[in-house]
Amino acid sequence: MQVYGADKVWRQLGREGTAVARCTVERLMRRLGLRGVMRGKVVRTTISDSKAPCPLDRVNRQFKADRPNQLWVSDFTYVSTWQGWLYVAFVIDVFARRIVGWRVSSSMRTDFVLDALEQALYARQPERDSSLIHHSDRGSQYVSIRYTERLAEAGVEPSVGSKGDSYDNALAETINGLYKAELIHRRAPWKTKGAVELATLEWVAWFNNNRLLEPIGYIPPAEAEANYYRQFAIQAVAVAA
Repeated sequence: MQVYGADKVWRQLGREGTAVARCTVERLMRRLGLRGVMRGKVVRTTISDSKAPCPLDRVNRQFKADRPNQLWVSDFTYVSTWQGWLYVAFVIDVFARRIVGWRVSSSMRTDFVLDALEQALYARQPERDSSLIHHSDRGSQYVSIRYTERLAEAGVEPSVGSKGDSYDNALAETINGLYKAELIHRRAPWKTKGAVELATLEWVAWFNNNRLLEPIGYIPPAEAEANYYRQFAIQAVAVAA
């Protein structure tokens, strides 16, 4: 709750059973000198490879999904530490904005984004029928032969932004921005890779299970997915009856 603005603090308190007026939350936050974190300017990290063959753009900036494991987006960002630059990759399920894979690395080689993808594949076990689309920007890591082959092996349909700007992977950029604002900038400076990994693990767990997201109705991603599967089960029983 420390990273929330007044509106989200008020909503979180309501979810926890504390009845309080929104204006009271605003007044108390002002009195205590508290305010929500501000997202900084987006900085591009991936380097496009103009010579590499790219899959089609199957998303066209429409980051919407009707169910989990329909559309994933991937991207990575950077973190400055006393030991040098680190890079953090995320794989996000668009339906509920849930982070399903992530990895911290000291290099930008294809291996580390592949590791994030492997974690997502292991955790989600998607159907191998090309019903899942994986979207990324034109970064060389994501259009590499190894990454493309792994998607094909898993039965995942690749998609790559066609314009080459942040809007073509806007949802992943948004998650990167929240990660930097809510964790990295707020707790800097960072000393070691281990410290970043542990903090990222904790932030991802909080983000998936506790953070209120406006696009999905001010509930956490895990709750949104649970609601979907609960409704799906109810409908299946109704059809079978």
